[in-house]
Amino acid sequence: MIRNVKRTDAEDIAEIYNYYIENTIISFEAEPVNAEEIECRILKITEKGYPFIVYEEEEKVIGYAYLSKWRERDAYKKTLETSIYLDKDHLHKGIGRKLYQRLIELGKKLGIHVLIGGVSVPNPESQKLHEYFGFEKVGFFKEVGYKFDRYIDVEFWQLVL
Repeated sequence: MIRNVKRTDAEDIAEIYNYYIENTIISFEAEPVNAEEIECRILKITEKGYPFIVYEEEEKVIGYAYLSKWRERDAYKKTLETSIYLDKDHLHKGIGRKLYQRLIELGKKLGIHVLIGGVSVPNPESQKLHEYFGFEKVGFFKEVGYKFDRYIDVEFWQLVL
């Protein structure tokens, strides 16, 4: 079931996200986050009127996605950045597609014109997800991230709604 996030989801979300922080280049954060920090992030996003949704099974959040500001200047207000994370034990089940589909629909309802997805590479699952929804790869930045003692490239994917 997909629903809007609740502050009480913060513990599950932190657990999902911390896996990516500690074990992958998908997140560029270096230190795990706690539920209180996630709760602050939820509020920051939802108070701006941006969607933050979760996929729940048996009363446990196993995936989440949200839209956030892409850039600060007012001219970018119709462009938002996408984020999606799934529990590592629930990959390849179509949950990411369901969440992304709903996120795109919510972006359209808000009158958003462009969605931007940033992907650290390699990340074939995320690349395929963006391609599936018609995102176009519009940017490639070589070695802009540094994690696990190596430089990481980043792609940017764009969907004009």
